[in-house]
Amino acid sequence: MQVATGSFRGGDAVGLRERKKQRTRDALVDAALDLFLTRGYEATTVEQIAAEVDVSSRTFFRYFASKEDAALSLTAEEQEMFLAELVTRPESESPFTALSQSMRAMLGILRELDEAETGRIVKARRLIHSTPSLLAGGMRLVRENERRLVAEVARRMGVPPDDLQPQFVVSLFVGIGLLCLDGPTEDLGDMARRYEDLLTLAERSLRPGWDLPVRPGTAGVVPPPR
Repeated sequence: MQVATGSFRGGDAVGLRERKKQRTRDALVDAALDLFLTRGYEATTVEQIAAEVDVSSRTFFRYFASKEDAALSLTAEEQEMFLAELVTRPESESPFTALSQSMRAMLGILRELDEAETGRIVKARRLIHSTPSLLAGGMRLVRENERRLVAEVARRMGVPPDDLQPQFVVSLFVGIGLLCLDGPTEDLGDMARRYEDLLTLAERSLRPGWDLPVRPGTAGVVPPPR
């Protein structure tokens, strides 16, 4: 999932250059996904991907460190967007609420994607789930992102990242996402509804205040919900 970005410096010229770079990046991703799905991930080379877009391999490496980087780029972008959304959530929200509302914002973006963007995501998911090395790479990204989410949740709770409570909150949230992805992924609308249903189920099932920080001397006491 992508959002339009701009620059406050350089006016239209910078905006034009950024749009051109984004078009090249999208073209490389599209070419890579199509080649990976038709010829196989292992059999496809960076040179073949670059040739499809009529650019050099050197140009490819300006955008991606490797073909795995290209294959997993949408996953990495989604994670960056989610973290950025989480950081902007009101400090008054409890950690799990902030995570859930950030995901709902992402699902809103997902529902508004055009056909080309939707097709790109569906292809990427199909490729990852059918390629063991990419599935492993995707899980590595999930784990790396989980650590960053723990750091942000810990900051909001006023505790260190190695505290068990932010780790538990994030682990539960990430588990909901993995459960969602266990279902059909070809229809993004269905996936968004499944995610929303799981978030609602979690909110209905969890005791109010369970994710608020436990202060010394208050073990076992659930603070009032915020």
